[in-house]
Amino acid sequence: MRALPVAPRGSARDIPAAALGRRPREECGVFAVTGTDGVAELAFLGLYALQHRGQESAGICVINGEGTARVRKGLGLVSDVFSAEDLNALLGTSAVGHVRYSTAGGSRPQNAQPIVVRYARGDLSIAHNGNLTNAQELREELVDEGSLFQTTSDSEVIVHLIARSRQPTVEAQISEALERLEGAYSIVISVGDTLYVAVDPRGFRPLVLGKVGRGHVVASETCALDIIGAEYVRDIRPGELLRLRGEESTRVGEREAARAVSPCVFELVYFARPDSHIWAVPVDRARKAFGRQLAREQPADADCVIPVPDSANSAALGYAEASGIPFELGLLRNHYVGRTFIRPSQADRDFGARVKYNPVREIVRDRRVVVVDDSLVRGTTSTSLVKFLRDAGAREVHLRIASPPVRFPCFYGIDMRSREELIGGSRSVDKIAGLLEVTSLGYLSLGGMLDAVAEAGPFCDACFSGNYPAPLVDHEKGLVAVEVPPGC
Repeated sequence: MRALPVAPRGSARDIPAAALGRRPREECGVFAVTGTDGVAELAFLGLYALQHRGQESAGICVINGEGTARVRKGLGLVSDVFSAEDLNALLGTSAVGHVRYSTAGGSRPQNAQPIVVRYARGDLSIAHNGNLTNAQELREELVDEGSLFQTTSDSEVIVHLIARSRQPTVEAQISEALERLEGAYSIVISVGDTLYVAVDPRGFRPLVLGKVGRGHVVASETCALDIIGAEYVRDIRPGELLRLRGEESTRVGEREAARAVSPCVFELVYFARPDSHIWAVPVDRARKAFGRQLAREQPADADCVIPVPDSANSAALGYAEASGIPFELGLLRNHYVGRTFIRPSQADRDFGARVKYNPVREIVRDRRVVVVDDSLVRGTTSTSLVKFLRDAGAREVHLRIASPPVRFPCFYGIDMRSREELIGGSRSVDKIAGLLEVTSLGYLSLGGMLDAVAEAGPFCDACFSGNYPAPLVDHEKGLVAVEVPPGC
């Protein structure tokens, strides 16, 4: 294992771009259910609703009344990993599910979650959304003390911390483990037939509690409650540790919430589904508010407003409403794009965008169009889309972004790895406009974005501002592991 040079302490502005973001990120969705019938099928449906949060792997662990766990997981989409036979074989009273994007630890079967181990108190499984910023420090400490790791995921660190605790109860062991963690975690842990649910003290990632029948359900977003007909109860509070056993729900611990609770505003900008409520905010309403504010700040003289589907649909509707410019569906998205064995030549840089998007020529031809997107991260898709619209006959292309420039990597669970790969990392707006070859480019201001959702703030806006609310321990100590290539 090699280490990067030690990065200086301070804000991201003080850290060299080359030293930022080398540790991969974790984007995931978690789901758990207990105290009702058909838990495997419910978990499957919940994960299906959370598929947008991770497309690389999926897993379900079902626990029976004796506390024995059975797990099925693998690489691929939820519908690829589980068959009807799989679900019929997963019999139990509780289930923990996970979908994962291959960012922290790489796309390997052993990194699929839930992680399941034999534990002194019974079979233990864990599903984790977020990124620990001191995972490598803890990992090296645990290895020095004799721990053997089976995955490269930071989630396994939590398992080892629990297993090595000398506290007398399961609750105390989990609490002690959580006290060691820095960064973002929304987790579900099963020990025997009991579920434990926890969120970090800053509340970076969403996690909601619901009721289904006489039992309980926990999910990253409310859309996963809707699909199984569950009733939303409340959000899991920052720092809270909750125990769910059958029909019972008991708070058994609580880390002191940070002085500045910092839910991730990028969840509202892009990551969450528009039909979800997170932190009591309807995502669709927030995105429309972003779009309206964007129209006020960055007007354009144009004939129509078109969204980049589907995540920018709400923002584009808000922009059209505030500007008075007609809304049109000028770009269509192919929703059936999955894995492909076609390997285009490197020269065909537009391949990925072409199989996903297509302009409606009758709408854009000879017209001045305002293209609204939710965010501009790397710029590769936007470059292709502008080209497509020009080729379809658009006379002018005014690009409007319903969030500020993404200038800094995220260390708390969104896949923005380094400043070098961010189109806004070191470029001015004029420079970006030139690279994209747009008629004009306008971003929503940071203040305008935060004002639009002020009722639910304050938020973590580190990817826009470089102000990181949780310590970047591994980076500050130069303990970021270099990823081992697959197969080594």
